[in-house]
Amino acid sequence: MPPSESYELRRGRYSKLDAPVDDDADTPTRASLDSDASSYEDLDEFDPLNYDAGTLKQKRSTGDLRARRKASYKDAEFAEKAPLKKRACAPTKLCCGLVLLFVAATVLLLSAGGIWAWKSAPSNGQSPPWYPSPKGGTDAAWAESYKKAAALVKQMTLVEKVNITTGTGWSSQMCVGNTGPVSRLKFPALCLQDGPLGIRFADNITAFPAGITVGATWNKELMYKRGRAHGKEARGKGIHVLLGPAMGPLGRMPAGGRTWEGFGPDPVLQGIAAAQTIRGIQDEGVQATAKHYLLNEQEHFRQAWEWLTPNAISSNIDDRTTHEIYAWPFAESVRAGVASVMCSYNQVNNSYACQNSKLLNGILKDELGFQGYIQSDWLAQRSGVASALAGLDMTMPGDGLKWMDGNSLWGPRLTTAILNGSVPMDRLDDMVTRVVAAWYQLGQDDTEKWPLQPPDGDGGPNFSSWTDEEIGLLYPGSTDKTTGVVNKFVNVQEDHGDIVRRVAAEGTVLVKNEDSLLPLDRNGWKEGEENANMKYRVGVFGEDARFNSDGINDCKDRSCNKGTLASGWGSGAVDFPYLIEPLAAIKKAFNDDSVYITDWPENSLPKQKEILEDQDVCIVFANADAGEGYLKWEGIRGDRNDLLLQKGSDKLVQDVAKGCGKGNGKVVVVIHTVGPVILESWINLPSVKAVLIANLPGQESGNSLVDILFGDINPSGHLPYTIAKKEDDYGPGSKILYSANGLVPQQNFTEGLYIDYRYFDKKDITPQYEFGYGLSYTRFQLSSLLISSHGPKSPLPAPRPSGIEPPTYPTDTPDPKSALFPPGFRKLSKYIYPYISSTDGISKSEVVVSQLQSTPSQAGGGQGGNPDLYTTVLTVSATVANIGLVDGDCVVQLYISLPKDYKDPETGEAVDFPVRVLRGFEKIHLDAQQAGSAEGAKGSEQGGGGNRKMVRFQVTRKDLSYWDTRQQNWVMPTTGDIGISVGFSSRDLPLQGTW
Repeated sequence: MPPSESYELRRGRYSKLDAPVDDDADTPTRASLDSDASSYEDLDEFDPLNYDAGTLKQKRSTGDLRARRKASYKDAEFAEKAPLKKRACAPTKLCCGLVLLFVAATVLLLSAGGIWAWKSAPSNGQSPPWYPSPKGGTDAAWAESYKKAAALVKQMTLVEKVNITTGTGWSSQMCVGNTGPVSRLKFPALCLQDGPLGIRFADNITAFPAGITVGATWNKELMYKRGRAHGKEARGKGIHVLLGPAMGPLGRMPAGGRTWEGFGPDPVLQGIAAAQTIRGIQDEGVQATAKHYLLNEQEHFRQAWEWLTPNAISSNIDDRTTHEIYAWPFAESVRAGVASVMCSYNQVNNSYACQNSKLLNGILKDELGFQGYIQSDWLAQRSGVASALAGLDMTMPGDGLKWMDGNSLWGPRLTTAILNGSVPMDRLDDMVTRVVAAWYQLGQDDTEKWPLQPPDGDGGPNFSSWTDEEIGLLYPGSTDKTTGVVNKFVNVQEDHGDIVRRVAAEGTVLVKNEDSLLPLDRNGWKEGEENANMKYRVGVFGEDARFNSDGINDCKDRSCNKGTLASGWGSGAVDFPYLIEPLAAIKKAFNDDSVYITDWPENSLPKQKEILEDQDVCIVFANADAGEGYLKWEGIRGDRNDLLLQKGSDKLVQDVAKGCGKGNGKVVVVIHTVGPVILESWINLPSVKAVLIANLPGQESGNSLVDILFGDINPSGHLPYTIAKKEDDYGPGSKILYSANGLVPQQNFTEGLYIDYRYFDKKDITPQYEFGYGLSYTRFQLSSLLISSHGPKSPLPAPRPSGIEPPTYPTDTPDPKSALFPPGFRKLSKYIYPYISSTDGISKSEVVVSQLQSTPSQAGGGQGGNPDLYTTVLTVSATVANIGLVDGDCVVQLYISLPKDYKDPETGEAVDFPVRVLRGFEKIHLDAQQAGSAEGAKGSEQGGGGNRKMVRFQVTRKDLSYWDTRQQNWVMPTTGDIGISVGFSSRDLPLQGTW
């Protein structure tokens, strides 16, 4: 809850106001960023009209920066949209007058839009303040690491502390993000590197399946194994901090450009997959990063000026939805012990996410008990003092409000802010201690696994993000020409291709299989079929079946849809070390002696009808691509423009379906996609017998597909999202905001809890294929539902535990002279240092923080929240049997339905609940039943093998609770029945019970 008093941040000083209007309550119609100003005069120095896009491109292309990495992060397309330079208006002043009139009209329209957006914002409007920033070191699981960290930090000088919190600038060193070292204490410069599906800008690495494919496996073990392999490769490359996994965007908008980086639009599926990935990464001693926190659900307008709006979009949302949907996966990530959380570009309730004190201090650090550090997305920091006080601990890549400007909002300005009292010393100490504690927590002080960096050893990153050559610039972002060995070409792939292949196969979802067309037979005709004495004729159609003819890594950060689609685009993508072409894999799989294959890997069919009419089976490939908003492909800038298949693929499928085997052929459709696609135009055509949603499979694309097509692996993937019959079925809240509705674009999350399957259930809309749906080559059966209670219902969790005391430090401010550049120091251009050039103008002033003390949340007290929230309240069990003739893996899903017509017992107000919500899942391997047995083999009901096993779910208090905004706590309904459903998808739930 907001405190009774608040303070507005202006030029780094607190000024007491009569009404609460801190930086988390900015006016949404402002025409500049002045309400986020800090003591560093940052906004006085930011003039977008002086942004020279041409110069930017030139700077990116100097030295040996390879062409595919020029301006490769966040701003590649900004150049063509940059403000126009002044040009002559001859022969009269009419031209200039018209231009001025146009500009004035545009400003008026935007202003009007801003007013409209303000009026349409939620009634509770702004984000409440939460200060001061909670200190780390309060959880016993981190106690030893904080003890070590505190001992080290106490030896550090002011500039050494600042050096750890501030990035050294884009392309200043070898990684996409680099902090400064404390060399005398042997604390290294940290290397931070993308991304969520592999190591970006590195050689000899693995291109793993994307997050959405991992979500489609519903396999916790594979989620962990993929994460562990990813972490092992990062450690082998000398990377301290891996920028993944992604759980934001969650997937509110199916057309969102980066939804494929995460695991699906359900918070429980997303949270479990994220936690398993984090455990895998960190078990290899690499710090994982949970990103992007929070509500960065679309690419349009995500960043100030990237879309010619002076401010980033504001995601306006209510408190309950924040907790129950979008913050849930981050709570699971914190429970898993994640070392770092990355805050996002966008605003939340009109306060930038990286300086939103409610999000960072209130929810993440206090309520969720986060012990690691919060880093900014690259250039997501929009203020200096404000962001520090709101809970940001590390700024990346260190530059200020423009790329490669070397003009950091922290660095020397944070040093000045400490010296003049704008930021309390204990806030800086906590920032640094969180970073150092994470380093200890992951065992990165072990010099055998993490050798010291030069000149004390040969450790550190062994690759360069900026060149493929062995010898390259040591500081490519500066004008310094010093070179050295920057690439050691260390191969870290090991046998990780096997994991890729398995994840991609299990992440392939069979949604249609009429007449059991699949699996195909390698010899063509199946036993007993007619024409077995003739060659089986197979036609393969569609550009997605083949390679990109210009090379598998042709487009920068994979930003084009050419050839087969195995990854989305953007900073979350990597270079493929190799890519298995689906067409080649299919050709290799069939028996040449009995099967004849015709291929036409294009999306426009030839005029000759014979290529279709002669086929017994036609396999059609289609896709839909998207990515990060700094890149675009054929009119798609980040977010998809619709949910249709791309490049004429819908027509291709229809044409093949009509012509294959003169209309009597059998068609298999394979779709590689970043998210849901509309299939309505052809899904019900009689000849379309089988459809596979193969998602984004990574480097083993063709092999994993063949594993499914021929039954080497029984398909067990289930949809991590809903596939609708038409786009409008997802609801108005699913729409991308493509046109700015104000100077601060406003996006109101008025649908609340109702995204994806929750919306379909609420509105009773029949989807094409529901969330959690997936077919197999065998059949499963559920029985024997048992619900065991471990105690009576009670509304609130136990009182918040106190935790342990965080480290304490002396609060004395050092002598400003100690922060000056050392005599004779050689500075590199654009490189960001913590030193100040002069002590002039620095005068200490008292910072009154004690008057602003927000109340700790009763929902907090441990990693992920109050530990009692994770107490098991129910055990739900059921028996699952394989009643088919093929071994297979079964995904069993648990859904909870809170009581209908429930009213708050104190206020009498009705509380709305979704029809059902996912609360758990398990993937079980089951042998086939014995041929000729009516009941099948009994097997063991305790999980020891056979075709029948018991599956159990531990249901926690949080699983059975909702977020009560009045009590600011999780509340379990104690009246009415709670529904328990177990089944195979969100709409196939044969077992029903109540508690």
